[in-house]
Amino acid sequence: MQGVDALYGDSHVLHGISFEVGAGRVLALLGRNGAGKTTCMSAIIGFLPPRKGAIRLFGEPIAGLAPERIARKGVGFVPQGRRIFPTLTVRENLRVSERRSASSVWNLARVFELFPQLEERAEQVAGSLSGGEQQMLAIARALMGNPRVLLMDEPSEGLAPLIVAEVGRTIARLKDEGQSILLVEQNVRLALELADEVVILNTGRVAFTGSAGEARGNEALITQHLGVF
Repeated sequence: MQGVDALYGDSHVLHGISFEVGAGRVLALLGRNGAGKTTCMSAIIGFLPPRKGAIRLFGEPIAGLAPERIARKGVGFVPQGRRIFPTLTVRENLRVSERRSASSVWNLARVFELFPQLEERAEQVAGSLSGGEQQMLAIARALMGNPRVLLMDEPSEGLAPLIVAEVGRTIARLKDEGQSILLVEQNVRLALELADEVVILNTGRVAFTGSAGEARGNEALITQHLGVF
């Protein structure tokens, strides 16, 4: 994403936003509510075409393409609130999102290896799963599309601490396996533990870009822009 401006009607939300998610890296996109994090996600996946600037997937321009074309090119999305298909079974949720190619890494067997509890509940209606299981299903469903870059919007939201830790371990494993991840997360400690790089937004502008280590070591920065540490 380079120099991106985005607007909702006359409301100018993003102002010249630039950042890059490296191959096999986790970039944490942080900011207070209303800072523009979800709008960045919307611009990348095609829900809100940018008014100005460029968005590229490994060098290929994707700004302004329809969301389904962006998904086919390799952008996966784990939305805030999970948004699974509650009346379909776990297996059906995964099959719906399956996308195969010669370079495919993820299939049903590999997803079940990563999430064995989903295999145990494969024929269970997804709406009857616990909140943590639904979050795992949302991640697994995105992986079935074999994304080159995975966007995750608030994956720990509303989960118990033990499940948050499990989500963190899942993200760490995906990174170890070479998955590029853009992580939007209100749990600052979790995000800084998982991320390689950090971008902090404040009122639609980039307030900080640097390594996760730099951000962890700057309590004043975190307090000023995020209000917590």
